[in-house]
This record gives sequence, C-alpha cells and structure tokens, in this order.
Amino acid sequence: MAAMEIEFKFHVPAQRLKAVEAALRRGSVVRTRLQARYFDTADQALAAQGIVLRLRKEGRRWVQTVKATGDNALHRLEHNVDLGAAAGSAAPAIDPQRHQGTPVGERLAQVLAASGAPLVERQSTDIVRLTRDVRTTGVGAAVVELALDVGKVIAHAGTPDERESPVCELELELKRGEVQGLVTLARRWSQQHGLWFSTVSKAERGARLLAKLDTVPAVRAAAPRFAERKDRLDGRAIQQAVVASCLAQMLPNASELAAGSTDEEQIHQLRIGIRRLRTALRELGPLDAGSGGFDAAQWEPPLVEAFRALGALRDREQIVKLAQPQLRDAGAPEFDPLAGDEAGADAPLSPGEVVRAPAFQSALVSLIGFTAATPAKPGDIAGEAAPESAPLNAGDAHRLLRKQLQRLHRQTVRDGRRFESLAPEDQHRTRKRLKRLRYLAEFVVPLFAAEGDAGRYLKRLRPAQDALGEFNDEAVALALYRDATGRDARAWFAVGWFSARHAAGAKACRKALGRIGKAPRFWKKKKN
Repeated sequence: MAAMEIEFKFHVPAQRLKAVEAALRRGSVVRTRLQARYFDTADQALAAQGIVLRLRKEGRRWVQTVKATGDNALHRLEHNVDLGAAAGSAAPAIDPQRHQGTPVGERLAQVLAASGAPLVERQSTDIVRLTRDVRTTGVGAAVVELALDVGKVIAHAGTPDERESPVCELELELKRGEVQGLVTLARRWSQQHGLWFSTVSKAERGARLLAKLDTVPAVRAAAPRFAERKDRLDGRAIQQAVVASCLAQMLPNASELAAGSTDEEQIHQLRIGIRRLRTALRELGPLDAGSGGFDAAQWEPPLVEAFRALGALRDREQIVKLAQPQLRDAGAPEFDPLAGDEAGADAPLSPGEVVRAPAFQSALVSLIGFTAATPAKPGDIAGEAAPESAPLNAGDAHRLLRKQLQRLHRQTVRDGRRFESLAPEDQHRTRKRLKRLRYLAEFVVPLFAAEGDAGRYLKRLRPAQDALGEFNDEAVALALYRDATGRDARAWFAVGWFSARHAAGAKACRKALGRIGKAPRFWKKKKN
C-alpha cells in the first residue's frame, strides 16, 4: 500500500504520560506490541537521503515499510507491504524489491544503486502502542488516528556495547478529511498536556545511539523547494513553499532545544529561522491576503516573544565574547560587564522553556498545517466564487515579488547614502531592512531564471551585512558597558574605546551599503 502520510509527532514528558494515556483511553483503544528492525548501508546512505527501511512485527504479522521525507514538515512518503503472520521465531528477510513501482520505492532503489553497499541491520525498537481514532466535526472535519508509543530504541543489541534510548511520543495521523481537523486536534492535545513537536524519529534515535551523539549539528537555512513548473505557481503555493523552508530550519533546532539542549548554534539558527519566517509573513502576505489561511497577525506575536527571549539568553554573552579580546588587546583592565547585572532580577527562561511555551508550540502547529493545507478553489462551493479571496496567479505573484524586492532595494540604498546622519533607531531599522531584502531575495531566487545574477546580487549584500552586524554589535556592547559603569568604574575604558570607534563604523556601513546600488538586480526583466 502506497500513501502520503500527514502526521504530527509530539514528545510526551514522563510526568505527563499518565494523563495522556488516561485521555486516550476515554475512547476505544487498541493495544499492539511493535518490534522493528531498521536497515541501512554501513555508511548510512539511506539516512543521508531521509529514507527509513524497516521490518516490523505488529502483533503476529510482519510488515516491511519504507518511508522518506515529503514536501514539508507534515508529509511523509510511505509504502507498506504486509508479509503475513509470523512463522516461528525467524523474521523474514529484508527485500527492497517489495517496494518496486512506487515513488518512495524508486527513490530507495536509486540510493541503493548509487551506494552499491549491502543492507545491514542498524538498530531495533520495542514499542507498546495504544491507538484510537478520533472524529472532528464542523469546519475541517477529519478522522485522525492517535497513537501513543512507549518503549525503547536499541543499538548493538545483545552485545557488551548495547545502548538504549527511551521513546514516549504521541503521533496524530490524518486518515480522512481536512488537514485543518488534524491541526485543531493537534493543538488541543499539545496545549492540554504540555507536549512539544518533535522531529526526532525512532530511526534517528538509533542512529544517534550508534554514533554516540549527545548533540547534533544545528540545521541551517536552505532555499525553498518549489514545483518544477515555477511559472504556474500561484501566490498561495509560493507562500506555502517559503514557509515550509523556514520551518525546515526552525523545527529541528526547536525540537533539540525543547528536549533540553543548550547548544549556542542551535539557538542561533532557530533565531535566524524565526527572522526569516517573519520576513515571509511580512513580505508575502499580499500573495494570498484574502484566503484566511495566511494568518500573520496570529502567528507573529509568539514568534517575536521567542525570538527576543532566545536573544536575551545568547546575545549579551556573545557580545562579551567578541568584545573582551579586542578590549584586552587595547589595554583595557580585566572586567566582566555581566557580573552582578541581574541581581534581584527574575532568572531568564532556559532555551527549552522558551521553545516549549504553549503559544510558541501552537504557532508551530498552525504554521505546519498551513504548509500542508489545500485551499478550496473559487467556485468549489456554489455561490462563493469570491474572486477577491483568490491567491494571485503566477504572473501577478511574480510582479508583486519584483515590486517588493525593488522597494526594499531602493530604501536600503537611500538610507545607505545618509547612514552616518541617521538616528540610532533608523540605523537599526536599515540593518533590519537589509536582512529582509536578503531573505526575500533568497526566497525568490528559484522563481527567476537569472540565478547567476542572483548570486552576484547576494554577494554584494554580504559586505554590508557584515559591516552593519559589526556596527550593531559594538552599539550593543557600548550600551552594555555604559550600564556597567554604575557597578564598576573599569567599564569606562570600554565606553571610551567603543565611542571612539563609532564614527569609523558608521562610515564603513555607508560605503558598504553604497555598493549595493551598483549590484545587478536579478529580478528586473531583461530587455530583448
């Protein structure tokens, strides 16, 4: 059976498990023991391509399954082959050919052919699953399967090096109906039970055990994945692809932080993802403003709150790390500007507390649902053509994007010419506008043919980004050390040093911004 899975997966904190199980048992549940074996090549060729291949004993039956990442955070390509009831204690042999003729099977075959390496068992799982179907009614009616999985992932089973990782998660899978019904139910269970969205699959848990990884690398931004026929993408499709690309960076980093990581780079990349998403919400809203699905007013407040809270944790420490070596080289007295500055203040939230906040998790769930929803087309419902609610067609969407890029470019160049005379708040606004210009350009590069010109344009932005970033860091450091003078007179050295550098920094920003005006604007149509 081939299918496209649409599902949410939440981590269930141990202290919440009893309440979640009790809520699940308010309806008719089915209990199944799932014992799975996961296969890959020795060099993990399948995992590198987001593919999972497994044999799983479900009760008395064996099922072979292959899964792969789909178009967004909710979609998963999947194909299952029922191998029948178990005969004795021996498991059937793994056979990739069982998935031949399916999209995910073709992807599996291509990766294995390119690798040329044989399949080996990598890890196993032993899970007890409770399942129950829930019907939602009204707008977005759907049938959703809730599955509570409790058990463990095992690596190097039966050897002295055997290791385990606990599993305690709730999956909600759309069986029939509308994505909105799934989103509504997912938000309800997440809010009621303090769950958080997790991107870590059982296969990945096993891979981490095998590699003895405590912390995984932060996920960085990637370009949106648009359909092949870019000239046919309407405004809604563009919005969905861009939001999905932002979530592809945000969700893995948020998942790690929610689980307890304090990795600085994961915090940094999550903040970049949030900033990119806020640019998308601001600049792409007009592409489908009347559909009711693109709800920036609802999504942005918790994003802003999380961005600021994570910044409060990271930025001050990072500024000091950058500033102290320079000050030391300049002969400054040794001094910690952060010592004692939070006396009597409430302790800041940890990264995990910020990410696990109900409002932030609710926004993530809604945004993920937006990327997967299929909007009703005008005329689907009799008497509701509502042309003003339709997304812009491909031609109008491209024209709007060109206009948005040109506006940001013009404003950035204008402010660059007079940067030294701008008030501090306007200088900061220029820096934020430059970031929006960069992110919007990166979003739409795949939509325009002249990608070479786009690369040259983005390259012209980088020196200005670096100059304005350094200028902003020094402004923050100046304010930080100025605040510290009330506690320690040694801070005055830093105040004087950063004040003396201010004019030169502003001049460097003006020059770097001035070079953007000469950059080839890739979005402008070429004359024949």
